[in-house]
Amino acid sequence: MSGPKAESEPARPTPLGIYERPRQPTVTAIEVVAILLSLIWLGAAVVFFFVMPKDTSADVDGLRFLMTMLSVFLPVAMIWVAATAARSSRVMREESQRLQTAIDAIRHAQIAQQQRGTAQQEPSVAKKLDEIAASARKTETALATFHTTRHQGIRPVVSSIPPQAARAATDQGSLELGTPAEALSPPLPTDDFIRALNFPETAEDEEGFAALRRALRDRKAAQLIQAAQDVLTLLSQDGIYMDDLRPDMARPEIWRQFAQGTRGRAIAALGGIRDRTSLALTAARMKQDPIFRDAAHHFLRRFDQMIAEFEPEASDAEISNLSDTRTARAFMLIGRVAGTFD
Repeated sequence: MSGPKAESEPARPTPLGIYERPRQPTVTAIEVVAILLSLIWLGAAVVFFFVMPKDTSADVDGLRFLMTMLSVFLPVAMIWVAATAARSSRVMREESQRLQTAIDAIRHAQIAQQQRGTAQQEPSVAKKLDEIAASARKTETALATFHTTRHQGIRPVVSSIPPQAARAATDQGSLELGTPAEALSPPLPTDDFIRALNFPETAEDEEGFAALRRALRDRKAAQLIQAAQDVLTLLSQDGIYMDDLRPDMARPEIWRQFAQGTRGRAIAALGGIRDRTSLALTAARMKQDPIFRDAAHHFLRRFDQMIAEFEPEASDAEISNLSDTRTARAFMLIGRVAGTFD
């Protein structure tokens, strides 16, 4: 019962700003303070050494020059070492705070999901009992009707449809019942599909949003986009962004082998992600977070189905463009962690 309902639900809107790393200011107050201290120290050193009387002794000139260089530049170097350490400490505190916020959000989501499941359990059981009772009543009514008609005899049924209308209905082609609405809609263009899998670049990316809206009208494309969006959102909570990854791009024929069912070392080149930090964080979350693990496996299944249907009709250029999207990079990362390419 939950499968068709879940597929018919409209896709959630894509939140902006979750697929790109937050912009950090290049010059902060720490650098400003370090620059001011350096200028003050250099100015004081210049004044001191210009005002200081010169010594004519040749033996002291070499030592004096060395001491002058040390007294001028060593404090400046120490100032910038302290500034670098302060900025690194600030970045670590911000990352730790973001990580703690993400962990709290996941914990609250789990608690809310458990509470909703407990609250909906009793109404669902009562609904099932009502359905069983209604079915029993319908069965009793049908039996009683059948028993009555057996004693009264079966009357012939005369068709009220004119012969001309009957022949027209026979000659006219029929549409099978249960035909989905997407079967009657035009197919999704390949360029729009690939553009939607990369998601909009910024809030001003009108072409990206237009392609995403068209792709969400297609049921299969919407399912893959929703699965990719969930995975990218969870990865961004750990500071993993697809724009930061620079994978080794595999040739189109390797993607075709994977789409045709080849597994193992023959398609190992698809796992071209080399970022050790991203691989370690993703592997740790796959082991510890059941929500992320379920979302990742669901995403891998959707991507496998998509590439198997996409490959026979796609050109090498279209496969290359698909492999360079954010969705494909997420597949490379999660697939390598899950052992898909082993």
